[in-house]
Amino acid sequence: MKEINITTSFTIYENLNELSSEIQNLMNQAVEIRKKAYAPYSKFRVGAALLLDNGKVILGSNQENAAYPSGLCAERTAIFYAGSAYPEAKILKMAITAASDTNQTTAPIPPCGSCRQSIAEYEIKQDTPIEIYFMGEIGEIYKSSSLKNLLPLMFDKKFL
Repeated sequence: MKEINITTSFTIYENLNELSSEIQNLMNQAVEIRKKAYAPYSKFRVGAALLLDNGKVILGSNQENAAYPSGLCAERTAIFYAGSAYPEAKILKMAITAASDTNQTTAPIPPCGSCRQSIAEYEIKQDTPIEIYFMGEIGEIYKSSSLKNLLPLMFDKKFL
């Protein structure tokens, strides 16, 4: 028998003011698009903003559907749009924010498992790490230098 240990690393910012102006702007755009989420069932709104290497910022918010699970998360809404509109562009940075209509979210909210797998696909495809910043409605912001910190044992095309 053998045991492995996997270590991940995150940078934690106390508030938005500690971020660079570029990331503050990206997170502020994620906050604004979060307000446009269609979340009548969960009452949980998520916004995502992607910075591409061509300078474009792509926004996405979660879109729910009564025929659950037919909705789509904010991260995948943005990633899939970026992939279809700018297939040659690389995603450099991603800002994610989440808020509940019923209580205040103060802990950083990371991407769900399906979104992690989708982000992994694009990170592997572009062979460039994607910086991921995530927060709740208020409070600390976590930064991961790559999706690998969130999903260290990634499933990808090499297994197929």
